[in-house]
Amino acid sequence: MRFLVRDRLLGVGEDYWIEDEHGRKVFLVDGKAMRLRDTFELKDARGRVLIDIHQKMFALRDTMVIERDGEGLATIRRKRLSLLRNHYRVALAEGSELDVSGKILDREFVVEYDGGTLAVISRRWLRLRETYGVDVVREDADPALLIAVAVCVIHLAEKEREDD
Repeated sequence: MRFLVRDRLLGVGEDYWIEDEHGRKVFLVDGKAMRLRDTFELKDARGRVLIDIHQKMFALRDTMVIERDGEGLATIRRKRLSLLRNHYRVALAEGSELDVSGKILDREFVVEYDGGTLAVISRRWLRLRETYGVDVVREDADPALLIAVAVCVIHLAEKEREDD
């Protein structure tokens, strides 16, 4: 399953539709402005909130939290002991981890679980400016979670670049 995401969705307070490879609107990223922390909601085409994404307050390092139905689903932060700046760890609530690595700011990276690829994020496939694709490789993967992970990692990398 391939989804098309426009880069401008990362602005807090902006809304943007994520389309499938056939141009159908599948998810809405709803950026919540006027909040103390960066907050997004990922909604389905009917407007139901599937995932809440927000910045963790009072964390030593920039951290994003993904929740579903008020329950913690994942916590995302840059890997502490990585020589590469573009390496993030996604700690899932049930105890396992996803690994995100690649050129985050160039929108060329992968999300892996237990050594296998779950999703590939890339601009190379697309001709549309300021758009990247999220290609969910495994059928048993949760597309909403993987899109939320991509949004979080890009947001954290952009924020880190601004702080430098």
